[in-house]
Amino acid sequence: MNANETDGATRHDPWVEDALERRRQPEKEPVFNLPAIILALAAVMVAIHVIRVYFVSQDGNYTLLLLFAFIPKAYAGMGAGFPYPYALFWTPVTYSFLHADWIHLSMNLLWMIAFGTPVARRLGAGRFLALSALCSVCGAGLHYVLFANDLVPVIGASAAVSGYMGAAARFAFNIPAARYGPGMFRHDGPALGLIESFSNRKFLIFLGVWMVMNLIFGTGAVPIAGENVQVAWQAHIGGFLAGLLFFSVFDPIGKGPAGRRADERA
Repeated sequence: MNANETDGATRHDPWVEDALERRRQPEKEPVFNLPAIILALAAVMVAIHVIRVYFVSQDGNYTLLLLFAFIPKAYAGMGAGFPYPYALFWTPVTYSFLHADWIHLSMNLLWMIAFGTPVARRLGAGRFLALSALCSVCGAGLHYVLFANDLVPVIGASAAVSGYMGAAARFAFNIPAARYGPGMFRHDGPALGLIESFSNRKFLIFLGVWMVMNLIFGTGAVPIAGENVQVAWQAHIGGFLAGLLFFSVFDPIGKGPAGRRADERA
């Protein structure tokens, strides 16, 4: 194949064509370039924590936990004996908006910005929120399976954030650097299929490191969430698996140019 034939093949590949065009026309990036949905979620979490810390009494915080934290024992008895049994309908999602302390909140916000940003750009606000809710529910669900009789409230956005990591892993490691150029991270590039993911060396390394880190921090070998705060690493795994396994349900782009063209026609 000569140089002209290679150039012709490149010009007919929409992914490469877009990448080359982006390199020819440098984008003017805003100083604070985050999706609006990420900023909105961060603002809500910070506002809730400020209200809890500075404006709500200890008794009021106890009531908030009963209303919005995920308490496995409440589900074991279908709310029997709990003052707010109707809270069972929303606590598998709302627990993600409560945090134990500023360290807990700050860490979740940093990871949400790092991994939630490319996922939000790829999915759009609506799909991103739906994926967030699903990952929160799955994180709470796995925690419940293992600790059905536990009265300790589960709070924090870690399950949803872990879901963003699982979702991002489906497309972050499928960037053909030889064609796009080094350092060209494309949130709208082709995704890996689920089976393909487990054949991708970079994905497997990421998965292994993520699992080891969760086990280390979850067992308390390295405390990270603040004093007297336990890491619900089982919920992290539930959220991660949800983002990884159900990413394709929410993905509007697909695995290649055909998927992208179909989405553009919709």
